[in-house]
Amino acid sequence: MRIGVTGHQRLSEASNWLWVREDLDRLLLCMQAPLIGITSLAIGADQLFAAAVLLHGGLLEIVIPFSGYESTFSEAFDRQEYDRLLLCAARVDILVTDGTKEEAYFAAGKEIVNRAELLIAVWDGKPAVGLGGTGDIVNYAQKRHLRIIHINPTTHTVTEYQPGTE
Repeated sequence: MRIGVTGHQRLSEASNWLWVREDLDRLLLCMQAPLIGITSLAIGADQLFAAAVLLHGGLLEIVIPFSGYESTFSEAFDRQEYDRLLLCAARVDILVTDGTKEEAYFAAGKEIVNRAELLIAVWDGKPAVGLGGTGDIVNYAQKRHLRIIHINPTTHTVTEYQPGTE
């Protein structure tokens, strides 16, 4: 199964990441092999997802929004985890865009949706703060009639949306 991810980089309650990690593990355990995770390896949800995919014996496809993306990681640990996961990737594509970083993030999110059979959204359900945020990617996936599993780290709920039921 080809699974894309979109999600928050930071949560207001850091302790919610443990719940997200456990839920990702539970979901991936039930997915049909071969498991292919599609991500941009952003901090937070993307990196948790990528690590979980590898833990379950899956492959990673990385969609990098722009050349030099690694320079956006301000924390050493986040950069190290990005580098570690990138080395594990079966496929890496760097998008070429002429616009802003936000436009590049949106393009990467759309590419992830376009490649996926299912989108996992680690999302509080609020509108995107900037172009290409989680809300924008979920809206794009809904317009593409993609199956979505919404993991809400604030309410600790998981909701599945089948195409045509949004």
